[in-house]
Amino acid sequence: MQKRKILFNIINAIFIILYLYPGSILGFVIYGDIAKQPKLTSDFVVSSNHVYAFISLSLLGLFAYYNSNKVLILNYLILSSIILETLHLVIPNRSFQYSDLFGNIVGVLLSILIFILYDFWRKR
Repeated sequence: MQKRKILFNIINAIFIILYLYPGSILGFVIYGDIAKQPKLTSDFVVSSNHVYAFISLSLLGLFAYYNSNKVLILNYLILSSIILETLHLVIPNRSFQYSDLFGNIVGVLLSILIFILYDFWRKR
């Protein structure tokens, strides 16, 4: 259990650094261009990259902290999904987009749903 918390904290810190850096670190590593964002799949109504990122981060956080700090982890995941995108309003070379914000929120909500279904199935 402690290993999950450590892993979540490390990945969360990396995630925050990647999210708040003024430019795209991943774009620089993959394309050699700090202004280009990598895309895993095409966007629909929301940004698919943001959905994937927040599902991954949120599931890891839920598995690490749900039993010990249920309210804290749920609040953290929802608020961080909103605050991180909102900070793009003031970070140079980053742009706030509603599709990204909704992708963040959808990712968190989907991970909560997946976790609840898993927990229900596991208890049966």
